[in-house]
Amino acid sequence: MATIAIDVRGVSKAFLLRHNRADSLKVRVFGFVNQRLREHRQVFEALNDVTLTVYEGETLGLIGPNGSGKSTMLRLIAGILLPTRGEIRVKGSVASLIELGVGFHPELTGRENVYLNTSLYGLSRKGTDRLFEAIRDFSEIRDFVDVPVKNYSTGMYFRLAFSVAVHLDADIVLLDEVLAVGDERFQLKCLERMRALSVTGKTIVFVSHNMDAVAMLCNRACLLWGGRVMAEGSPADVAARYRELQNAPLEVVPAGT
Repeated sequence: MATIAIDVRGVSKAFLLRHNRADSLKVRVFGFVNQRLREHRQVFEALNDVTLTVYEGETLGLIGPNGSGKSTMLRLIAGILLPTRGEIRVKGSVASLIELGVGFHPELTGRENVYLNTSLYGLSRKGTDRLFEAIRDFSEIRDFVDVPVKNYSTGMYFRLAFSVAVHLDADIVLLDEVLAVGDERFQLKCLERMRALSVTGKTIVFVSHNMDAVAMLCNRACLLWGGRVMAEGSPADVAARYRELQNAPLEVVPAGT
């Protein structure tokens, strides 16, 4: 029987949105006399009663439109956010590339940021010494590794961040839109690295709008739509359901209802 790596049970995540945020006393006073200037609060539920299981060694593609809750789900699995309701259990260590360069300090060099980033995952300096050349060479920033990352292009930033994430030897790897940055050649290199991780038994959750990449890399896919799970199964079947929802006509509500 397959071992569960990630177990998401009845998870919801709500955020409090503040409109016309009153940061000064003057604005608050004006709000008493003008309703349009008052602060309004709204609860936004990014995920609503989501149940999802990912097994050890599986590569799961998480797809859906912008705002469907995909990135929120990855942040919950990574422990960056806590669920409003429900429970998440994760078996093993987790490495993530969820936000580009999170954990990087702009004033530090690429080399210094590699050591800083790996230390956040509990790796010792000696452990990073053993990985450093592989991280540097994969990222293809050899000539810039001792330059402060504030001078990096977006592509260089991404390549270094991705290289760190996939060299950490974690049990679970979380990747959010890793093919959205960088040239086509490096994107293919990323896919090959992810495939190699999968072959070694790593569990991967891969958020992407690239259906070809999901079909190529993933054993299974899950479609999030409006914060809910709308379909699970083979990448081909889930992609077909996604297209159905995208092409469905919008419901017209008669005036006066």
